[in-house]
Amino acid sequence: MTTTQLTRNGRPRVVITGMGAITPLGLDVETTYRNLIAGKSGVAFLPQLDVPDAPTKIGAAVNGFDPGQYMDAREARRYMKFATFAVAAATQAVNEAGLDMAAEDPTRIGVDIGSALGAAVLIEEQRMLLEKRGPRGINPLAIPAGISTTPPCLVAVKYGIKGPVYATIAACATGAVTVGEAAKRMMWGDADVFIAGGSDSVMTVMSITGFARLGALSQRNDAPEKACAPFAANRSGAVASEGAAVVLLETLEHARRRGARILAEVIGYGLTCDGYHMAAPAPDAEQAARAMRMALETAGIAAEELDWIGAHGTGTQLNDVAETKAIKLALGDAAYRIPTSSVKSELGHMFGGAATISAIAGIKAMAHGVLPPTINYETPDPECDLDYIPNVARQADVRTIMVNGFGFGGQNASLVIRKWEE
Repeated sequence: MTTTQLTRNGRPRVVITGMGAITPLGLDVETTYRNLIAGKSGVAFLPQLDVPDAPTKIGAAVNGFDPGQYMDAREARRYMKFATFAVAAATQAVNEAGLDMAAEDPTRIGVDIGSALGAAVLIEEQRMLLEKRGPRGINPLAIPAGISTTPPCLVAVKYGIKGPVYATIAACATGAVTVGEAAKRMMWGDADVFIAGGSDSVMTVMSITGFARLGALSQRNDAPEKACAPFAANRSGAVASEGAAVVLLETLEHARRRGARILAEVIGYGLTCDGYHMAAPAPDAEQAARAMRMALETAGIAAEELDWIGAHGTGTQLNDVAETKAIKLALGDAAYRIPTSSVKSELGHMFGGAATISAIAGIKAMAHGVLPPTINYETPDPECDLDYIPNVARQADVRTIMVNGFGFGGQNASLVIRKWEE
């Protein structure tokens, strides 16, 4: 291995060679990105949530998805959507990377596709069947169909992968942690290839109402497309979403050896915890800021070198203020000059896949020179005073990005990703 294939700490460099996505704005990366920069909203009224007294009847659902395109259709019916979404996104990533699995050592490939909420839908459905039909009504495959490791294990079964296969769970930071931790494993020599990302689907009355009762979701049922307004004074809460986002990581040596087209490089990662509250961010935002500083430090770059921040940006009162404060604490005066946007304004909150889809949007911006906007930004909030790319996509030279993912329990993760250039 040459020195150009090593990090400044002497570890293997990790690059991204493939991406996949199933989202409310498209059933692949290209369609999703095209709709993001067009400022389209995937949020709509959902009939399955239209029950009496339900506070929130809107969400961002995936439409037209056929798991039979990616796995045996009969087999697919046995599993929940969060699992089949993951298989689809992983397959897209492998295909884009041009990775011939038959030519690879399966013990040198890993999978980490996490989920923030896992089998919440399965539990709800099976509980209703238990009450209606008794124990014999329970699906005998309910447990393997819904455990948190089902998505990565299904991918492993599809490709015969025998390396480290597991599911990271870090609430809504999951999609950043899976990528960051996979990169670390590769730097330590555990694998040459990793399939990493996140997937979730919780579009049921119990799950959505649970979030709504917590005060986390917007109740703008009359105007779904305007419901998610991150960082704006008119924001009223997050919007639940579903889907999967996955990237394929390789060591630089492995990618070069097989002549892969390299999209980007993972150069920084930080992970911290507030240790403050299970549902609210710490008001001082110090640990979220520390995650960002850690990501910059491991990347070996200054804040001024960032060209975009893919914000967590949920659209809730507390989280948007805390993230803005954290960005300013971590980046200083540079925070005001770095374009920042939240794709949740269009996609809703994909939970486990949220940070991964932000990373994918940033990598696409590197290739196309167009950053996604934060839509529904009508009235500025004095406490949220950064450049959020309001309402309209922006042309820009994008070389280095930071992606944030924050979750319940005070979990804070940040990634720094750089455009690949020989």
